[in-house]
Amino acid sequence: MSANGAPPSGPSGGEPGVDAELPATLHIAGLTLTRVQSPPSLACWTGCFPAPAGTTPTEVSLVTEPPIPPQSAILRLAHDVVSRFDAFVAQAVEYCRIRLREEHFGLTAEELGLLDLPEPPLGVPEATVWTDRSWAVRFAESRLRMGDPYGILVTFDGTRPVDVEGIDDE
Repeated sequence: MSANGAPPSGPSGGEPGVDAELPATLHIAGLTLTRVQSPPSLACWTGCFPAPAGTTPTEVSLVTEPPIPPQSAILRLAHDVVSRFDAFVAQAVEYCRIRLREEHFGLTAEELGLLDLPEPPLGVPEATVWTDRSWAVRFAESRLRMGDPYGILVTFDGTRPVDVEGIDDE
């Protein structure tokens, strides 16, 4: 959905391996998401928020599986995620501060202490919205052991975080 609430616009296809029926770009809440190469079973559009020089840009991705143009419900959710990204990241951080203290996460005393820092060592946030209208914030490059090697994932149900997990090779 564009910043004015209109459906996404932009040229279609053109890249090798990209279906010409799928839009090459989506304009959602002022953020441009560009179709990226992905497995044939899905379609993925990714965009980055502007970032100060020398910092890692924050990404938002929209994934459809099977590879179809995003429907209006998924575009509305993506619009909410993009337009309220900072607030959702703050919720995810607070959720991690609380939930990661649970014994089954196995954080060390040092790691638990890091959760109390003004900026806990969760890593760079990025969001992914899926066709089934689920979505998550992934904190990449977390300094917590449970986030090695792929980060920490906070899954949302609508506007509320409902689960947290470390992403590993399994």
